[in-house]
Amino acid sequence: MGIKIVPRYGKSLKDRLYLPAIFSGMKTTISHFAKNLKDTSNIKTECYPEMQPTDITSRYRGVHRLTHRDDGSIRCVACFMCATACPSDCIFIEATEREDGIDEKMPALFNIDLLECVFCGGCAEACPCDAIRMDTGIFSFVATKREDFVLNREKLLANKAFRDEL
Repeated sequence: MGIKIVPRYGKSLKDRLYLPAIFSGMKTTISHFAKNLKDTSNIKTECYPEMQPTDITSRYRGVHRLTHRDDGSIRCVACFMCATACPSDCIFIEATEREDGIDEKMPALFNIDLLECVFCGGCAEACPCDAIRMDTGIFSFVATKREDFVLNREKLLANKAFRDEL
């Protein structure tokens, strides 16, 4: 069994201080800075949120919404599939009996905590009724209080699809 002995470099004081590596990195940084200072048109920046990004695809997942049936009733049947599939456990549903006779039950309480949500889309994929979608086009949700980040059933039903707004 052959053992390969690898020589260790960096025994000199110059190598142990890492000064050549630091100066090499600083040289790269200063050269980029000087190049951008001379020609500012090549700097790629966006004034977000005043200018929204234009490279967002239609498959990008935004804030959730609950859908309606053709007759205007809520499509959700409170089957808890979305809450079960959610890896961050941010969906809270409380079921009640349905009065209109379309299905057995409907959500009396349907809350999604956007601060806990990881926007994976697992809830939309797991829903057998296509009741929850993530196609609102709202990609930056801003609020001042924690309570504002918890979307209840009424707020989720009020959200419209991004394509409907155009």
